[in-house]
Amino acid sequence: MDFISGIQFWHWFIAAIILITLEMVVLPAVFFLWMGIAAGVVGMLLMMMPGLSFMLQIILFTVISVISLVVHKRYLKNNPQTTDEPTLNRRGEQYLGRTFTLHEAIVNGVGKIRVDDSTWKVMGDDMSKGVKVKVVGVDGTVFKVEASATGD
Repeated sequence: MDFISGIQFWHWFIAAIILITLEMVVLPAVFFLWMGIAAGVVGMLLMMMPGLSFMLQIILFTVISVISLVVHKRYLKNNPQTTDEPTLNRRGEQYLGRTFTLHEAIVNGVGKIRVDDSTWKVMGDDMSKGVKVKVVGVDGTVFKVEASATGD
């Protein structure tokens, strides 16, 4: 119990540094960041009011952590991040609407197309090799295709 009564403001600052470092190194999901900021705030409050009980420090840390995390989540929900490459990590979606030539005939609903230097599995109505198909959907790594109306 002596350790708990001996908690100083700089202990909270060290906790803040550790939590923010954890955020940067281990789990970049903006979770430990808010706990680190809360620890820093509690450290500043303890520096200004050295008589704060340990229980009140823990309650303040918990409340500030939860409130800041909830406010951040609500902010992200109301202000989604936009990007110039929305399909960057979903490669298949980059090909929606494009037309390709069947590399292998679609038999029993399954065939293949060549896209640049790779081969993609396709699903659709049975068609012969060489037919132009348009990508109309993506299911994981499988394209859903239909015969190209224009033959582009």
